[in-house]
Amino acid sequence: MNGFSTGEEDSRGAADQICCLVDESERCSRPAGNASYSKRIQKTVTQRRLKLNLDHMARHIYICDYHKQVIQCARTKQQQQRRRKDSEEDSGETDNDVPEVDLFQLQVGTLRRYKRHYKVSTRPGLNKAQLADTLMKHFKTIPVVEKEALSFFIYTVKTNANKLDQKNGLSSSDTT
Repeated sequence: MNGFSTGEEDSRGAADQICCLVDESERCSRPAGNASYSKRIQKTVTQRRLKLNLDHMARHIYICDYHKQVIQCARTKQQQQRRRKDSEEDSGETDNDVPEVDLFQLQVGTLRRYKRHYKVSTRPGLNKAQLADTLMKHFKTIPVVEKEALSFFIYTVKTNANKLDQKNGLSSSDTT
């Protein structure tokens, strides 16, 4: 009983091999599967504070498919939380569904025009990277009503209109 199966014989063997775990102080009565309760799994159970313990009376370390699924779900949640935490620390933002915009790709003139349009105050003599960082902070604070923006964009595309033309008093027929 080394935990390996050739596929010809059932590694669980006798019918007394039920799940080796104690779930909330009650021994699990489900049949053991081929997953074993390793040190790594014990660590996950401890970290996630799952109420699972190894029954020391069991002569094997195989767990049932139900507990295998419970532990896998806990591990997946832990990995997602770790990834979310890492990305928050990297970007400084807490909302993961906000697309990242790289203002550094724009020309300095465009960045200055943005700064002037939104009246963003900065100290004089900033280089491109510093200006892009400052404007990025401002850009993230601009509230956007997504439905309105998408509706206006689709309308503009369908009518071949340009918002700048409308501001200058021109209609879409004047621009063609």
